Amino acid sequence: VDHCWIIKPPASARGAGVHVVHRWDQIPKKQPLVVQRYVRTPYLINGTKFDLRLYALVTSFDPLKIYLFPDGLVRFASNKYSQECEDLCDRYMHLTNYSINKKSATYTAGGSGDCQGHKWSIRALQGYLEALGVDFASLWDQMTDIVVKALSCAEGPMNRLIHRHTSSRYTCYELFGFDILLDDELKPWLLEVNISPSLRSATPVDHAVKSEVVKDMLNLVGFQLPQQLRDDLDERLLECYGLEEQDDLSLNPLLHTYSLSPAELLKHRHYEASELEDVEEETTDILESLTPDDVRVLVQSEDELSRRGSFKRVFPGGRHGDGSLLVHRRYYNLLLAAWERRFGHQRHKGVEWLQRLCAKGFHLMSPDTDRVPRAESQSPVSEKSQRRKVTRNVSILSLQKERQHRG
Repeated sequence: VDHCWIIKPPASARGAGVHVVHRWDQIPKKQPLVVQRYVRTPYLINGTKFDLRLYALVTSFDPLKIYLFPDGLVRFASNKYSQECEDLCDRYMHLTNYSINKKSATYTAGGSGDCQGHKWSIRALQGYLEALGVDFASLWDQMTDIVVKALSCAEGPMNRLIHRHTSSRYTCYELFGFDILLDDELKPWLLEVNISPSLRSATPVDHAVKSEVVKDMLNLVGFQLPQQLRDDLDERLLECYGLEEQDDLSLNPLLHTYSLSPAELLKHRHYEASELEDVEEETTDILESLTPDDVRVLVQSEDELSRRGSFKRVFPGGRHGDGSLLVHRRYYNLLLAAWERRFGHQRHKGVEWLQRLCAKGFHLMSPDTDRVPRAESQSPVSEKSQRRKVTRNVSILSLQKERQHRG
């Protein structure tokens, strides 16, 4: 057989309806299906095929913020792999789903960290491959690239739906399960991306990995108390944390609003409309005239980073931190990219700047306010950037005057 394909129903799970075929007439004609070319030469361990489940957390699509957990699961098929045509129907050989292989007489659950059984941790796989001389750090970088590129592809349609159906940045987040296969040359291939991946812990290795994922995820997304708290509960919390009675513990919708003041909207349009190909040059001065909305977005970003636990933020930052992979030029992505260039290697200075602004209540200014004072930069700015800043302010002022004239 020269070529094989794997067919699966869309939006399904646990290996339901997944088959390997080698003839076009084996593919149902009137049934919606996903058809992928089958990787015939997977990397094998102990003669069996396996795939990797990676956990990626997206806390926002605008700006796009992606976190990748450094551990995950390695799921093995329970039968030895063969390329023979008569073995294509053997689901225990070609599929790695736990829901399928747990029914096999040869399936054994692994421990929490060793390289035994049909389910390992990714850290256990790392130790196994490095003992064979494999550069696992390079392999992990390639898989990180896959995660960032896949989510970048979905950024456009996801943002359209999010802005249509939500009214607050606080509304949603998503944990994605990325399934990746290694071929015989250790090249990673993306198999599929799963929403709401199973967090059930059926084995010791499941519990060891998933419990850490869940803990760090819930800390990172930052659940907040609802606005209406019972008086007795509010008093208990204030006492527990040693806070004053006037301190408000509940969610402040203003901190997560999509609403913009006229000046903020003009700034967004100005940077999004730029036709310069050099994004870094174009956004050098975007931080020099911060708005209250800018400060809120930057504070949320830094707060997330401080709560990330073992998660690593892979976007913004990394190889594609400038947003060059994104089809749409979005203001918040430009803002965070500029922030990372300025403060990525001296984050404490950026945090101190934000703290000074927040101490003045700058981030709490409402978009309904007609006049919003400019947030002065406390960071060193080059002469070239200062010249650019004057030009930009004139451009925005011209837009304001034009808007008033039309009105």
